[in-house]
Amino acid sequence: MADVPDRRIPPGVELRREAVPGADRILTHDALAFVADLQRRFGPLRLELLQRRQERQTELDAGKRPDFLVATQEIRDAAWTVAPAPPDFDDRRVEITGPAEPKMLINALNSGARVFMADLEDSLSPTWANVVGGQAALVDAVRRTLTFESPEGKAYRLDDEIATLVVRPRGWHLIESGMLVDGVPVSASLFDFGLFLFHNGVETLTRGSGPYLYLAKLESHHEARLWNEVFIHGQVALGIPRGSIRATVLIETILAAFEMDEVLYELREHAAGLNAGRWDYLFSGIKKLRTWPELAVPDRSQLTMTVPFMRAYTELLVRTCHRRGSHAIGGMAAFIPNRRDPAVTEVALAKVREDKERESGDGFDGTWVAHPDLVPVAMEVFDRVLGERPNQKERMRDEVSVDAGALLDLDVPGGVVTEAGIRANIRVALAYLDSWLRGVGAAAIDNLMEDAATAEISRSQLWHWRTRGVALADGRVFDQALYVSIRDEELARLGGASEGRLSEAAGLLDRLVLDDDFAEFLTLRAYSLLE
Repeated sequence: MADVPDRRIPPGVELRREAVPGADRILTHDALAFVADLQRRFGPLRLELLQRRQERQTELDAGKRPDFLVATQEIRDAAWTVAPAPPDFDDRRVEITGPAEPKMLINALNSGARVFMADLEDSLSPTWANVVGGQAALVDAVRRTLTFESPEGKAYRLDDEIATLVVRPRGWHLIESGMLVDGVPVSASLFDFGLFLFHNGVETLTRGSGPYLYLAKLESHHEARLWNEVFIHGQVALGIPRGSIRATVLIETILAAFEMDEVLYELREHAAGLNAGRWDYLFSGIKKLRTWPELAVPDRSQLTMTVPFMRAYTELLVRTCHRRGSHAIGGMAAFIPNRRDPAVTEVALAKVREDKERESGDGFDGTWVAHPDLVPVAMEVFDRVLGERPNQKERMRDEVSVDAGALLDLDVPGGVVTEAGIRANIRVALAYLDSWLRGVGAAAIDNLMEDAATAEISRSQLWHWRTRGVALADGRVFDQALYVSIRDEELARLGGASEGRLSEAAGLLDRLVLDDDFAEFLTLRAYSLLE
């Protein structure tokens, strides 16, 4: 068991992990008490909302089709806007994202991007050392004292001008089993948010910024309402002015796409915009509609941003945000440069440019990149469209009209399933799970930046194809035998079961693909393997 430095842990709190670097500064008595208070106040409602997710899935499995909510029609029809953006959070034309790790933090904050999203979620493997160390790195980054020295002796430090810092806590569905409150694991969302706000809320404001967040995996405006209540309580408890917290919500579930107005409305004094979280959105579509007979999912490479249902979702997002005076932030292009291979870099830059030109042309106010070398190309594209303006919220996109059918029709014209697509999914899933289990949550695989979201797409497609007995383009049927055969070949290509933690990764992937029941999130299955 790990003790805080003065060996005083708040009543009802138990830490179940060994001491790690940074714990003496982060897991203080008062910080733990603040997180425990959040858990006691808001944990029960969180569980109710997670139960509602299961009930909605049962409804979907029975054939009920999602639609825009009748009960909230007045909110959608009314004229209202969110709070104005703070000065340092109004120009968001390029945002870089990555795990909350010291080297990444320094390189990203120095990258020339306007915003850096420090991730405690999909690109951070949630080992205890990573979670606590990430919070310690954030404390130092906020205070401009963060430094890092590589094993080769290269020193890193922050520049005088750095990007605006935003933090993404883990989603409502996750727990942090390293901390118990009254015998129950704390919500990972409340743990991540509580520690960041406690240590940095006042400090960010003192430095002319604020506690800015990204909120992941929301499925309804009720879940946004819970976050808003957490924000209000947290600000009051710490003496922070109400409205100081600003949160951008990732619309990365197909159900949340029907409630974008309502999500912004619930958070309106704390809302900073919506983001098109494209990879989790694709995963969500497969997961939520998995029992629908008409669902046909082609190779991942064919699930581009230009297919009809993705165009409908992103254009509705821009229209909704701008109508409410809110930022619309584009998604991640997974292509990354390779400094040792100019040809790969050339392809990556061309793909990223094409992606960002489409987003800026559609009215997005900013976009995401995953690598510092991609900041200049994305910046060039958005500079050309925005000029000196911080955003293009004046583009109302009134011509956009998206109905429920457009959001739910996941058909991809000409889409097929190929052996190459199956191989790619198995290889990505194995390599990523191996990386995640070794504590690395963002991995460059086949010249793409993969995180938990893209791994989720890979394994959900494999599960869907197997359970449907889908026919490949060459006429073969994808069944358990074909999966096992290709899995063995790809496992050997990666070095075999004795390499790293590939044996555990293969066992986990087998369960995710071959079980009859669909696992809600792979991270829920994998968490115990990190302990």
